[in-house]
Parts: sequence; C-alpha cells; structure tokens
Amino acid sequence: MNDSPHPALGIDYGDSRIGIAATDDFGIMAHPVATVPTGSADPIQEILKIVAGRKSKTLIVGLPLRLDGSEGDSAKKVRVFAKKLAAAIPGLPMFFVDETYTTADASEKLRAAGRKAHQQKGVIDQAAAVEILNRWMEESL
Repeated sequence: MNDSPHPALGIDYGDSRIGIAATDDFGIMAHPVATVPTGSADPIQEILKIVAGRKSKTLIVGLPLRLDGSEGDSAKKVRVFAKKLAAAIPGLPMFFVDETYTTADASEKLRAAGRKAHQQKGVIDQAAAVEILNRWMEESL
C-alpha cells in the first residue's frame, strides 16, 4: 500500500491570482503548474480540475503569517478560501505552511534565472507556490 502524500499540490492564494505548483510522484521536486485568476471563473472549480488531472493526494496551502507568527486579515482570507476548497474535496488532506517571504524568495530565484521584475508577473505566483511546497517538503523530512 502506498501512503505517500505525493503528488502534492501547493497553493499560493492571492486576491487577484492563485499560484499552483505540484510535486512529482516521489516528492523530490516541486514545479510550477498554473496561475488561476480569482476574478474570472470559479477558481475552486479550476483547482479541482488540476487536482483530478494530477491525481493530487495532498493540498499544501500557504498561510501568510505576520513576522511575530500571528494571523492577520490576509491569513483569514486564506483560511476562508481553504475551507471552501476543503468542502469541495472532502477527504483530501490539507496542510498549511507559513508562506512568509515566499514571493520574495521566488522573485530572487527568477531574477537569478534571468527574469527581470516586469517579466515575472505571469509566473511569480506559481514560483511562490513552488517555494511553499519546498518548505513543506523540508519540514516533512
């Protein structure tokens, strides 16, 4: 019996866009998958399609904590979204990971790879979701 949590789906929730990343089947690497706009179609339905298509076994949601570790308004928005997502996919394990500085870390890595700031808009949310998954995988070791 394979009780591996992989492939896992990482979610970087934002007011305008949701970055999605996924691990491979073994949890060795995370890679960008998609950016889902929050204002157009139902983003939860889009995420459900990705979960089904990738046969995701675990959801990892970035939680924006304050530097002192407390939760503010942004974290409340993420928790509301996550509750709706969990209701749409009952039984799929969901974990929260502190996403502090993930966007900054992702931006730095994109710059190091040659992407200027104005070239990052379409992929920064996906790259932040990769960082969220990487943190979760490191914490899970």
